[in-house]
Amino acid sequence: MSPRPEWLFEGARVLDPGQDWEGIVQFIGDFEDPSTRRGREWIVADHQALRPAEAR
Repeated sequence: MSPRPEWLFEGARVLDPGQDWEGIVQFIGDFEDPSTRRGREWIVADHQALRPAEAR
């Protein structure tokens, strides 16, 4: 897997065009059980699918 781009960091607004979802990156790292985390979560296996989202 290629290195993570500089714009992709915890707190960044991202767009997942494959799923047409937009959100704020809350965690980058190894999988954690979603039942122990707050909010709605989706797992992105390949960060290359993500794009920076426009600020609102």
